[in-house]
Parts: sequence; C-alpha cells; structure tokens
Amino acid sequence: MGIELVDTHTHLNDAKFQDDVKETVERARAAGVTRMVNMGDTLASSEVAVNLAEAYDGLYAGVGIHPEEAFEMTSREDDILAGWTDMPKVVAIGEIGLDYYWEKDAERRELQRRIFIRQLDLARELHMPVCIHDRDAHGDTLAILKKEGKGIRGVLHCYSGSYEMARELIKMGWYIGVDGPLTFKNAAKLPEIVKAVPMERLLVETDAPYMAPVPMRGKRNEPAYVRFVAEKVAELRGMTLEEVAARTTENAVRLYGL
Repeated sequence: MGIELVDTHTHLNDAKFQDDVKETVERARAAGVTRMVNMGDTLASSEVAVNLAEAYDGLYAGVGIHPEEAFEMTSREDDILAGWTDMPKVVAIGEIGLDYYWEKDAERRELQRRIFIRQLDLARELHMPVCIHDRDAHGDTLAILKKEGKGIRGVLHCYSGSYEMARELIKMGWYIGVDGPLTFKNAAKLPEIVKAVPMERLLVETDAPYMAPVPMRGKRNEPAYVRFVAEKVAELRGMTLEEVAARTTENAVRLYGL
C-alpha cells in the first residue's frame, strides 16, 4: 500500500508553473501526494487557484490577500472572497498575515495589521479556516490571534516562531505547518519544535515554488517534494514515513475538510 500525503500549502497558481501544471500534478501523484491546497496572495492569484481547483481532481484553493500585497480592502473585496468560498473546493481564507521582513515602514505595517484582522473577521463570519503567513512579526501575530482569532481555526504556515509561541498557539487550537527549511542544515530551533509539538497539530507543506527541501534545495520546489519534509519529520520523531503521512493527512482533512 502506497503512502498518501497532502501538500497543505503550495502555489501552482504562480507564474513559475504556468507551462507545466498538469505534469507537476502528475509528478505529485506519483510521489503519493494525492491532494494539494493552492493558496492565493492577491485577488488575481486567488482566482487562478480557484480555477485550478475546478480543473483538477485533488486540487483545492485558499483565497486571500497576502501581507506584502496589502491594500485598503473594501466591501467589494470582501464580497469577492466570500463569493469564492461558496465553492466546495475553496477550503480556506489564505494566505493572510504579517510580513515585517520586507516591510519596514510603520504605516504599511499598520495597514498589514488592519487587513489581517479584516480577513480574520471575514473567515469567522464565513466559518472558514485560515492560513497564516508570519515573517519577522511573531509578537504582533500572536497578539492579534489572541485578541481577534477567537472562534477561528487555522495554521501558522512555514512556522518560524519560537517553541514558546508554538506552545501558546497549540493551546489555542492552531496547527503548525512545516516545509523545506526543516531540512536545511541551519534549521536552528525548528527541528526541536517539530519533535515537541503534538503530532495531531502538525501539517506538512512545500510553499512551492519556493524553498525546496534538501536534497532538491536550489531547484524549483513542487508538491512532489513534500515527501522529503515528511521524511524529515519521521526521522526527528522516530516514526515511519507511513505513520507521518497518515497522521498529517488526517490533520489536513480535519482542518480543511478535504
């Protein structure tokens, strides 16, 4: 019996895949990746994610505005996002959140926070899970989730916070998503976090086309490579790949209703 994995965060809606989505999906399936969630980061990329979900079995979509793309949203954008969530294969509002790595301007950061909270509110109204991007904004992300995240479930994708923060998030019912950086030599605290968090709160993902895991580092990442992330989780936790695949797939199904 083959393994079954879910890549819970990918971007086949990225221009880097425009010429070979079909082949990429086929390679993923051959590697045991039966389901993939494409996350939007703008209205345009969210629409592509929705269209891909319609076109391919096993593909799902998240729709949302990424912090780097933040703008003053109005009820028009709320309505567009809400309209997409009526479709059965749209499974999340995402990816949303904060990114202070690129954004140093105080006003732009304030805009990011407003748009993040607005989309959390939308997700709560729509009873949708969320996928959260948090880069160099751990304090504000946690503070916003504590205050504004009540009644919402979701994942901190490509987790880069501390163990203490992970513990807080798990207490609040959130999931932790791990991808390529877990396999890097300079992975710092992430391997220890992956060993320590409850297995029922872990998701595996690629964030393709970015951050390909070892041994593919430096190449274009793709959903098939989520297997290398799962293998690393298995090695760190003293589990088999089959066990990690089964548990993380169960988690993905529970969170996103796949």
